[in-house]
Amino acid sequence: MFSPYLNRVPRPRIGMSIIASRRRGDSPLSSRERSPSLKCSYPAVASSVAEARGAVAEFASAAGASDAQVDAIRLVTSEAMTNAVTFAYPARPGHVHVTAWLAAGEIWVLISDNGCGLHAGAKSDGLGLGLALISVLSDGFSVVGCASGGTELRLRFDLEHAPAAA
Repeated sequence: MFSPYLNRVPRPRIGMSIIASRRRGDSPLSSRERSPSLKCSYPAVASSVAEARGAVAEFASAAGASDAQVDAIRLVTSEAMTNAVTFAYPARPGHVHVTAWLAAGEIWVLISDNGCGLHAGAKSDGLGLGLALISVLSDGFSVVGCASGGTELRLRFDLEHAPAAA
């Protein structure tokens, strides 16, 4: 599904403390006050997956996501982080950057790295179902290869159309 917000998603930047959704004519301060956000960087190691998953789930809950939606966001974050930790930095250490914010009734989560980027046929011991699962559980997502290297996964969750708790 197309979202008018997709083309306006800010790229996470190292050292930037707050990512805020701005409407035309708003000052940055007033946008920050209205739009809760999360910005973290983690070393690309297995233990970071649980930390990021917990931080994003806590953010989603505080932003008003239903329990079922928090579970979906937690799982999607775990899948995206696992992909970044596993594939982004095969020959060197690196970091995975996680940004989340609330904008116009949607939770946006960006997970990015400065690694080697996407490659077809990458060797994997997994089942290869991570992106399919992300597609089913999110209300929209895109995978973007960055010009400077690395990959950014943009995830959108619509709070107004949250799935009912099972």
